[in-house]
Amino acid sequence: MKNRLKVLRAERGWSQQDLAERLEVSRQSVNAIETGRYDPSLPLAFRIADLFGMAIEDIFQRGE
Repeated sequence: MKNRLKVLRAERGWSQQDLAERLEVSRQSVNAIETGRYDPSLPLAFRIADLFGMAIEDIFQRGE
């Protein structure tokens, strides 16, 4: 699954650790999601969307 997480995080000046703390996950989890090695659970995807004030579909897109 493709995502805009890295771009959104960078726009806010947050490190991966900053985002991880806000989401209550590990920095490694944030890195894995950003690089597409891990797809977040639905509850985590909703937390990410809520944190950025966006719809899930605006952050995550189906891969090819």
